[in-house]
Amino acid sequence: QVQLVESGGGLVQPGGSLRISCVASGSIFNYDMGWYRQTPRNQGEMVASITKDGGTIYAESVKGRFTISKDNAKNTVYLQMDSLKPEDTSTYYCNAKSTPTGKFAYWGQGTQVTVSS
Repeated sequence: QVQLVESGGGLVQPGGSLRISCVASGSIFNYDMGWYRQTPRNQGEMVASITKDGGTIYAESVKGRFTISKDNAKNTVYLQMDSLKPEDTSTYYCNAKSTPTGKFAYWGQGTQVTVSS
């Protein structure tokens, strides 16, 4: 069982930056990690993911603006969000998926990001 706790959300103006963090209760070394958010239609959208080996994938809507990274020593995953837009407003959830099969998946409670002037 892995517990995930997100932090760092808040209110930011359009064009601004924010970094959110996800701290795991145990080692994330053998997990693929990801950030998801809810769309206005209440669907889950993968924002960014990072494999245990460091490979990254981004949603088209955030490419070039968001950067996912991790610090295995701190059991922490980060999402650096730059050039934020109002449509980035959402609750952001951290996800951990066991490798290699993804048999076990864990979610955090979410952190709210609001982009508004």
